[in-house]
Amino acid sequence: MEIRRATMEDLDTILELFEQAKAFMRKNGNMTQWTGNYPGRELIATDIQTGRSYIAEEGGGIGALFFFDRGEDVEPTYDEIDGAWLTGHSYGVMHRVVSTGKYPGMVRFCSDWCLERCPSLRIDTHEDNKPMQDALKRCGFQYCGVVTIEDGTTRLAFEKVSV
Repeated sequence: MEIRRATMEDLDTILELFEQAKAFMRKNGNMTQWTGNYPGRELIATDIQTGRSYIAEEGGGIGALFFFDRGEDVEPTYDEIDGAWLTGHSYGVMHRVVSTGKYPGMVRFCSDWCLERCPSLRIDTHEDNKPMQDALKRCGFQYCGVVTIEDGTTRLAFEKVSV
């Protein structure tokens, strides 16, 4: 399994994978996350153009895709948390994680790749996204509290520190 930056040639495939992920969420009781046109073509294109959209693949088969960024304060909505982060220093963030279901362990594979590039990794998920919460816990992420995102809704926040 290899991870590479997504390209604009991947855009339509990525959008299709997000639609499949939305259907999976609805089937598993998550009725309010990624509704409407989120994440839409413009956002994903920006992720690709800024070099923050990644694809995990093997033999041309996509296993997962995700957004990754790192640096000082890369996620302003993480400045305030009802709880406490494990670290206060530079961290990476992972967002918009989609697994195709073809390969098991994609959240672990992708988050381990991210942690090789930063001292700690933060991620949030909707309270109804039980499959993602379970995957994060299996991967060693620790629940840290609740963050409020730009639209005013809350998300469960997790962090994992590189060893």
